Amino acid sequence: MNDQPVFQAEVHQNPHLPARGTVVDAIVSITAGPALSQSPTAAQVIMIDCSGSMSDPPGKLAAAKRATSTAIDTLRDGTAFAVVAGREHAEVVVPLTPATPQTRAEARLAVSRLTAGGGTAMGSWLRTTGNLLLNHPAEVKHAIMLTDGRNEHESPRELRAALRSCERQFVCDTRGVGDGWSGAELRLIASALLGTADGLPVADDLTADFRAMTESAMNKSLGEVALRLWTPVGSTVRFVRQVYPYLEDLTDRRGDVSARIGDYPTGAWGAESREYHLCVALPAGAVGEERLAARISLVSEEQPLVETRLRVTWTEDHALSAKLDPRVAHYSGQAELAAAIQHGLAARASGDLTTATAMLGRAVQLAALTGHDDSGRLLARLVEVIDARSGTVRLRDDAAGVDAELANVRSVKTVRSRDR
Repeated sequence: MNDQPVFQAEVHQNPHLPARGTVVDAIVSITAGPALSQSPTAAQVIMIDCSGSMSDPPGKLAAAKRATSTAIDTLRDGTAFAVVAGREHAEVVVPLTPATPQTRAEARLAVSRLTAGGGTAMGSWLRTTGNLLLNHPAEVKHAIMLTDGRNEHESPRELRAALRSCERQFVCDTRGVGDGWSGAELRLIASALLGTADGLPVADDLTADFRAMTESAMNKSLGEVALRLWTPVGSTVRFVRQVYPYLEDLTDRRGDVSARIGDYPTGAWGAESREYHLCVALPAGAVGEERLAARISLVSEEQPLVETRLRVTWTEDHALSAKLDPRVAHYSGQAELAAAIQHGLAARASGDLTTATAMLGRAVQLAALTGHDDSGRLLARLVEVIDARSGTVRLRDDAAGVDAELANVRSVKTVRSRDR
C-alpha cells in the first residue's frame, strides 16, 4: 500500500438532532494526495464520431483527428490504447496496443485516413469499447467519446442496454462538438460510466480538451474505488450523492457487502478532492444520547484508504438543532439548481413556456445564491434576467440551440462551498 496516495476525510454536519428527530444530513469531503511511486497500468479507447454530419463544416473531422492524435501522444509509454470510428456501426481502426513510438505513428496514420459517412449509433460504439477492454488487465480503464450529433440510428432502449453492459468496465468522458448534439444523451452516458460530459461549440478547442482528459486519466493512482457506508440496525440510507466536482446520484448503485454495509462505486482516483452528501434516517434516541449514525470509508480491492464517522446527539435546545450546516445548505442548493435547469430546458423543448420561464428563473436565482457564475452566464444566453435575486426572467427568442445543450450538459458541474 506504500505506493498509494494519502487520503484525508472530513465530515460537515450539524451533529445536533431535535428530540424525536430521525434524519441526518452530512457532507463528507475526501482529498487524495499524489501517489508516492509508479502509476497503475492503464488503457484508453477513443471513440470518434465519423458519421456524415462530421463533414459539415469541413474542418470538424480534421479537428477531431488532430485531437485524437494529440491524445495518443499524451499517453504514457506502454499504455494500451485503441481508436474506434463510430457510425451506425463501430469500426476498430486502431486495435488495442501498447503505446510506443511505432504504434503511435501507425495510429496517427490510421486516424488521418478516417472519412465521414453514415449514421450514429452510440450504443454500438460503447459495446465495441467494452469488448476491447473487457479482459484487459489494466488497472485504470478510460474512454473518450466524441460526437457531433444525436443517437438517431438505434433506440433509447438499445443505448441503455449498452450502458448496462459497460457499467464498472471503464470510465467514459463524453464530448459534443458543434451544435447538433444532445446534452441529455451525453449526461446519460457519462453518468452511467462515472465520467464527465461537456460540449465544445468550436472544434478547434478539441485538442486541448483531449489532452486534458488523457492527462487526467494518466494521473489516476487507483482504478476501482468505492465509498463504503456502514449504518446501524434500524437505519435507512435515504441517498448517497457525489456533489463535487459533479453531481452524481449513487444511491441506486449500491452493492451490498452485508446487511448493514454497502459499497457505492466512485471510479478511478488521482490527486483530487470530491465531496459526497449522505442522508441517513435512524430511530430517534433519548435526549442527551449520542449515537454513531454512519461509518464512512473509501476502499480499493477491499483495502481501506481512509475512514471517518458520523455521530449525532439528541437535544431539546432548538437553537442547536435548528442550525443548518453551511456546506449541506450549499450543496442542497446546487442540486436544486441542476434540477431547475434540466426541468426548465425540458419544458422549453416541449413548448411549455410558462413552466420553462418559472424554472429557469428559479435557476437564475439559485445560481446567484450559490455563487455558480458559470451557470449564471449560460442561463443569461437563454433568458433575459430582469431581477436575479427574485428569479424574474423573460425567455429569449434569439437563444441558439447549442446554448440550451451547454446549459443542460453543464448543469451537473458544481462549485465548492464558500465556507472553505
